[in-house]
Parts: sequence; structure tokens; C-alpha cells
Amino acid sequence: MAILETAASKAAGPGAYRSTKGNGFAKNVSLIFVMHYSRVMPPEGDHRYFTSTAVFLNEVIKLAISLTLALYETSKTLAPSTPATVLFEQIYNGVFSNDGWMLAVPAALYTFQNLLQYVAVENLDPVHFQVLYQVKILTTAVFSVFLLRRQLGFKGWASLVILTIGVCIVSLPPSEKTTNSLLLHGVPDHFFPRSKHEIGQTVAGADVPEAALHLSRRSATYEGIAKDLPPADPIMNFSVGVTAALVSAVVSGLAGVYFEKLLKESSTNASVWMRNVQLSFYSLIAAFLGGCMYQDGAGIQEHGFFEGYNAVVWAAILLQAAGGLLASLVIRDADNIVKNFATSISIVISFVVSVWIFDFAVTLTVSYLSA
Repeated sequence: MAILETAASKAAGPGAYRSTKGNGFAKNVSLIFVMHYSRVMPPEGDHRYFTSTAVFLNEVIKLAISLTLALYETSKTLAPSTPATVLFEQIYNGVFSNDGWMLAVPAALYTFQNLLQYVAVENLDPVHFQVLYQVKILTTAVFSVFLLRRQLGFKGWASLVILTIGVCIVSLPPSEKTTNSLLLHGVPDHFFPRSKHEIGQTVAGADVPEAALHLSRRSATYEGIAKDLPPADPIMNFSVGVTAALVSAVVSGLAGVYFEKLLKESSTNASVWMRNVQLSFYSLIAAFLGGCMYQDGAGIQEHGFFEGYNAVVWAAILLQAAGGLLASLVIRDADNIVKNFATSISIVISFVVSVWIFDFAVTLTVSYLSA
């Protein structure tokens, strides 16, 4: 990792690398933990939120921000007295330019990647997800060599081989004890507050696990048992999580390199915000048809679009949207490999926070790979 980080920093310049690293690890740590918590916490209603709706709203937010900034950039090139119709015509011509349709390919890939990320964080703890997801460094490098004709030295390829070996080790199924780390004798080992009253008890220093056990005993004495009993604990399938994380990493590498190729080799002089408008427009179509209609159409029709939404879900959506916009800026100013190395330090932070909050089982393998 250190070898490749040094090579990447020399290629992109120290200023760009420091900025990328600082923004990257903070965003990645917060996003992964918020996404994971949103998928394992007790749901607000009778059903957990649909991930396809979160991906769709993520693209809506990115489109709104990108369109606003594209309008601002375009307005600076026009006279102050230019009518608004001319401004919007310029945006329309830019979005639907000759090569605009080419953004449909990375848009569909990014949408698929986002859906897979939710599947992965729902079935893996944050540390395993972070380590497994680093295989995107390998896939990005491979796609960069083939699509961008980028050259990697011996040290770079050697580091990628070491990374691949590490990912293979982490992909091995954990022991039964590790798999069931979220349960203790069939009882949830962690307490997730479901109301302001319970949050207040936690802040006041109340013995929350004891209160939860008391609540469970009390609920058997009257008719409100269904309301007092906590929802069933989410079942984390390690194999599904590993598969989703690895496929998402491959898709991420291909989409990122293809988007970088369009940004840097296109004959159309389009700004990064105009490209983001194009990308979000086609991503909205993919998220709506592939996610909201095909994947969760029946469930959304039965329960509603915003079923299970709360502040944590909205935080995950906003962080994912901000991360997507930040990634496009990094690709424009540096490259995909530098963008991926910026997340390396987030693995260590995820490791520490997982041990502190989720009582993550510390094993020799995970400790070595996190380091």
C-alpha cells in the first residue's frame, strides 16, 4: 500500500494527493458506518427502507447540485442581460451533446454499484467491507492499463498482487463465533434506541441493556407485546456480502476508468459539472427502471416509497451523493488510482471504530490486513 501511495502521490502532485486523502478517508468512514447502521438498526415502521429508493434519491440530489453549478458556470460565459431561456438552451445542448449518450454506460454501472454496496454493508461488518472493497484498486489499475494505456512499474504490480492475496484471505468465511458476533445467547448484544425517550435514557447514563431486558420481560404481561418486542435481528450472510463487495469493486473500477476516459479524452469541451448532469440524468433512468420498478416495484407499491425512512437513512443518502460529486472532482484533477488510495486510511479508522462500537472480533488476519 505504501509503495503505491508514494507512486500515486508523485504522479498527481503532493497538493492534489493531500487534498484527496483528507477528503476521501473522512467521507468513506462516515458513509460506510452510516450505511451499515441504516441497514441493521430497528426499522421505523413494519418494513425496512428499500435501497433502490435511496439510490434513486441519491441521484436526484446529485442532479440538483450539478445542474445548479452547471447553470452558474454557464451564466458566467454569457452577458448579464442574456434571457433565462438562452441559458437553459445552452444547458440542454450541453447535456444532450453528440457524446452525451456515452455517459449512459458509466451511469448504469454506477447505479448497479450503489445497489450492490447496500447489499454488501447489510451483510458485512464495516471493516470486512472496507478491506474487501479495496480490490477496486486492482480492478481500476487493470482497466486503466487497457482503457487509458497507463503504465505501472514493477513495484506497482507487486503491490497489487499483495493486495489481491490479502483480499483472498479476508474472503475466507469467518468462524461461527465471529459470524454470530452480533448475538449473545440469542439476545441482541447491542442496543439501538428506537425513540427519543430511549435516547434520553442512554445520554443520562441509564443501563440500557438492562432496561431492554426488563422491557422484554414486561412485554409478556399485557396485550402490547407486539409493540414492545424489538424487530427481528437482521441476518448477515457473509457469502452474499463478500460476493456483493467484490462485484461492486469490479464495477466501480470499470465505471471510474470509463468516466475518467470520457472526461479527459472527449473532444467536447464540457465542464465536470455538465458531465455530472449527464451522468445523473442517465443514472436516474437506470435507478428508476432497474431499482424502483424491477427490483422493488411490488414492495414500493405495497408499503410506499418512503417506508422505513429516518434521519440515519437520509444521512446515508446525503453522504453518498456528496461522495459521488467529490469523486468526480478527484478524477478530473488527479486520476482513479489516486482516488482509491485516498480511502486506505479509512480502513484503519473503520477497524478502530468497529472494535469500539460493534465489539468487532479482533483476529490476526484482520489486524494484519488493516495495518
